[in-house]
Formats: sequence, structure tokens, C-alpha cells
Amino acid sequence: MISFAYPHMLYLLLLIPVIGGLFIWAHWARLRKLERFGQLKVIANLMPDSSRYMGWIKLTIGLFALAFMVIALARPFVPGGEGEKTEEQSTRGIEVMICLDVSNSMLASSTDDPNGVSRLQRAKFILEKLIDKMSDDKVGLIVFAGDSYTQLPITSDYISAKMFLNDISTDMVPTQGTAIGAAIDMAINSFTPDSDFQRAIVIITDGENFEDNAVEEAKRASDAGIQVDVIGIGTPKGAPIPINSSRNAFMRDQNGQEVITALNEKMASEIASAGKGIYVSGNNTSVVSDLDAELSKLSKSEYHRVAAVNPAGELFPIAIVIALVLLLIDTLLPYSKIQWLKDINFFSKN
Repeated sequence: MISFAYPHMLYLLLLIPVIGGLFIWAHWARLRKLERFGQLKVIANLMPDSSRYMGWIKLTIGLFALAFMVIALARPFVPGGEGEKTEEQSTRGIEVMICLDVSNSMLASSTDDPNGVSRLQRAKFILEKLIDKMSDDKVGLIVFAGDSYTQLPITSDYISAKMFLNDISTDMVPTQGTAIGAAIDMAINSFTPDSDFQRAIVIITDGENFEDNAVEEAKRASDAGIQVDVIGIGTPKGAPIPINSSRNAFMRDQNGQEVITALNEKMASEIASAGKGIYVSGNNTSVVSDLDAELSKLSKSEYHRVAAVNPAGELFPIAIVIALVLLLIDTLLPYSKIQWLKDINFFSKN
């Protein structure tokens, strides 16, 4: 029996009859307009390459592709595999909200070498390793620059967390700047309400805060029983900010000088201290283990969840492949008649 990890996504299948209905209406409207020029049989002879059936064929293929994409989003799986746990079970964990800086300064190198790995890529690598160390904890994701946005609400679905993490870029927040305090405020309000979970906020940033009082917000989080830990990305020496992917041009100020962005370790440490957490340099090889050890000090609370399905029982890759094949077929098929089929009459009485 096939089950779905996100069955509510199947409501998107309601789009299929809606799209089909719109196509039928558009087809009827087209015929009405053609009737203004004369009888349809006569007009059809004036359009020898126009196909009566290809539109319907392409519509059918497209709707099937859409259906399989929706099914993939719902994450179908076959329960009951060896070692698989799909029933609700009791476990113990904490809640961690990750606040990731996506301001333009995060495009700069994470090292003193201007062509080194960007701070954002380094941050993603660290967070991915941190999520790998989680087993029973809940995690959420907030991205921030001048504004803050919840990218992933608090969840125990680590697969989704990694998927959202990989898609993060500096284009996600249109308002530039760095408002760490606003991100902390949003994180405070993003935990499960009225719960006994021990909570922590992990901020990963280059520490250049220009918009608000992040230290004050970290203290407010600490007063609410929330630990605030900070991972600093970059170096105190700093690096220029690239303006293209090839890194052959860098951002300049109004005087034509290259803009150098440096890690503000003093600010990052003050935020962590106010939040009664730790500050760790992102260039430290033990950054993940140090942060994991700090989070492990928090007492875990019991809660109920449905364990993640066994990857061997996942069916969504099959649905995605089918959808892609159908989309490829739809792309290759023309709306006009196919040349080698023109001389074949499939409906001949002979």
C-alpha cells in the first residue's frame, strides 16, 4: 500500500480539472471565432498543417506530467520496509531555529583569499553537517538581510530542511542590509507555542549588523529561556564582495574603491554572550562538533512524531522521472500535424 508523507499536497491535483476546463473553454472560443469566417470544413482546408488532435494530445500529456509532479511533492512511499518505522513514536529532543545571513556580504570569500569559498557556501556546508548530527531534535530555518523571512517552520523532517538549505541564495531577501536583531525576534516567535522544549537559536553571519540592536534582542531571548549561539563566517582581515559568479569584478564604493567586508568577531561574541551561548569561528575545523556539544547540554523534552520513512521505500524519484519524461515528450510534439502522419487516415472505413 502506498502512503504519502505530505498528503495535503494532493489537493493540488484539483488544478488538473481546472486547467482542462480552461482549455476546453479556449478551444470552444476559438471555434466560435473561426465560424465568423465561414464553415469550419471549408476553413480547415485553408489550414492544412493545423491538427485537430495534437492540442488535445499535448494537453493530456501535460496534465499527466502535472499530476506526477504533485504526487512527487506529496512524497509517496511504501510503508513496512525492513527496519522502517512509520508509526507514531515517542522521542526526546530540543528545538533549534537557524538564522542564516543572506546579505550580499555573504558572497565574499570566507578566507583571506578573494577567490576562496564564499561565506554563504561555507555556511551551508556547516549547517548541513550540523543537521546531519541531529536525530530527534526539531529544526527551523530563517533567512535574513535587511528583512527576515521564515524559510522552513520548525520540523523534524531533516530531508526537507536540507532541500530548503540548498536553495538559499542572496536573492531571497530583496531588502539589503543586516538586521540580526530582527532575525532573533522572528526566531523567538517561531518555536512551538506552549511547549516544554528547550530552545536554541543558531545565528550564522559575518557579524556586520547595521540595522538594529542585536545584543539587546539576544538578551531578550535569553530572558525567555532561549540559548543564542553564533557562528562567525569570514575573517577579520576581510575580502571584497564579488558582483558576478566569475569573481573577476568586485563591488566598489562611490569613490571607486573596492568594498571590503570583514568578520566582526566582537559583535558576534557580544551577541552570543548576551544570549548565554557560545561563539565559534566558521573557519574552525571543530565548529560543528563544538556547537553540537553545546546544544547537547540542553535537556531534551519528550514528544511524539512519525519517524522518517526508509529511503529505500521512497517513490517520489519515480514520479519525478515520469513527469520529466512526459514534459520532454510534450516539448518535442508540435501543435501542427506531424509530417509522416499526414498521409495516414486512422479513421478510414476501408
